[in-house]
Amino acid sequence: MLTSVDFSAGGFSETHWKSLRYFNFYRFLIAGLLFVSSLLHPSLYSVLSIDQRLGHLALTSFYLLMTTLALIVTHRYRRRFNLQLSANVLVDIFVITTLMHTGGGLGSGLGAMLLATLAGAGLVGQGRLVLFYAAVATLSVLFEQLYRALAYDFDAAGFFQAGVFSAGFFAVAISARLLARRVLANEELARQRGVELRNQMLISQRVIEEMQDGVLVLTQNGWIKQHNPRAEGLLGLVSLPDAMLSNCSPELALGFARWRDRSTDDSVVVNAPASGLQLRARFVPTESSERDVLVFLEDMGRLQAQAQQLKLAALGRLTANIAHEIRNPLSAISYAGELMLEEHRDATHARLLQIVLDNTQRLERIVSDVLELGRRDRAHRESILLREYLPLFIEEYAIKENVAADIFRLEFSGPAMICFDRSHFHQVLWNLIGNALRHSQRHPGSVCLTVQNGAHEGLLELHIVDDGEGVSSAQREQIFEPFFTTHNRGTGLGLYIARELSEANGARLELQNDNSPGAHFRVTGRSDECQ
Repeated sequence: MLTSVDFSAGGFSETHWKSLRYFNFYRFLIAGLLFVSSLLHPSLYSVLSIDQRLGHLALTSFYLLMTTLALIVTHRYRRRFNLQLSANVLVDIFVITTLMHTGGGLGSGLGAMLLATLAGAGLVGQGRLVLFYAAVATLSVLFEQLYRALAYDFDAAGFFQAGVFSAGFFAVAISARLLARRVLANEELARQRGVELRNQMLISQRVIEEMQDGVLVLTQNGWIKQHNPRAEGLLGLVSLPDAMLSNCSPELALGFARWRDRSTDDSVVVNAPASGLQLRARFVPTESSERDVLVFLEDMGRLQAQAQQLKLAALGRLTANIAHEIRNPLSAISYAGELMLEEHRDATHARLLQIVLDNTQRLERIVSDVLELGRRDRAHRESILLREYLPLFIEEYAIKENVAADIFRLEFSGPAMICFDRSHFHQVLWNLIGNALRHSQRHPGSVCLTVQNGAHEGLLELHIVDDGEGVSSAQREQIFEPFFTTHNRGTGLGLYIARELSEANGARLELQNDNSPGAHFRVTGRSDECQ
């Protein structure tokens, strides 16, 4: 079955030319047998004279030469298909009729060879040419019988036999042509189905490759037969077929075994050792002959990020709508309080006014922080050289917050470069250092900033450690939640905003659980070139 059709060779497909080559090969074999027979066994034609035997040898030699030439021409010159086929059939009719005449007419049995030739021509040829070949063969046989009747005795049985053969010529030719048409129609239908199937497979393969979810095809024994590039990145698969699932993710292999035994739900949550991501796996059976299983892998972090994006989008719309309504009353309250504070009344009055002003400032900071959070998706990352950036940042922070610069200690190793939005990185550092300074003892070196290479190539780690009391185990789960604070003047958004801005820049902010004297935060980001 062919998967494509080439009509460049004179308007005929590859199937036609291949059939013609087979037909000519058959003719070549017959010609060879006739030549060898006439050359090695002249006694088979004992009824012939010496001159007739030589003529018979010359005729079979001519036939062998013509079939050899036809075989070469068909292979080298793929043009004029009908002309080549017609020439071959006419040569066969001439040679076989001549051999039949020298062998004693239809009684020699050579007439059956014409039936084989017409059958082959019917399978290879097209349209009315097949009837033309049958008509030429009929005329040839009838003329041979007429010549024999005129030269020798009239034989009515011979004419009847010639008529039967002639009817057989047309029957064989028409039957072969109808069969050939049916075969070609089925082959064309199969070819079209093959093209459609191939196109569908290409489209399906493209869709799977572009999917955001990982896709695996597993055997019942847990062998990975196929996977898309996303699954390769999530599980750390190599581009080799037939990998064992347990070698890539033991947890996923265990979940697959439980699903196969129907002792668990369809979806399982596992951790991928190669990427360190949390994945949700969904198993779907197929109706293939080998009962393969499809596995869809979803990055839980990406799903959570999408949910977070929706939440932040709603928050951004909300804050954009009410920020103006909140800030105007706050400004009015703050201004009125400052005017009343200038009247210098008693201490109780001044203390109450100061409480009002402090809380208006706190509300103003909350609104500013929420507005900053709504702009987290506007990240324009660039390469920041921390050896140059951090000293300037510490100097700026110390001046604005009126603290001694020697409270902060800087340590560098490696390239000390991070890919981050500059304004976002400034906000993250300001929140983290403010939190560390608030809980530290404010001695020289109380807050240490360490820059070092990450655990994997292309990553950088920034550690912020203070010498305070640290974070209790009861508070560790809530430390990054919005509006959670342990300080009476804090907004509870500093660490939450720092983490959100880090994630917006492809970085991670984590609270380390080690034996540091105080709180230990780590920012892990890319150190290679920004994409």
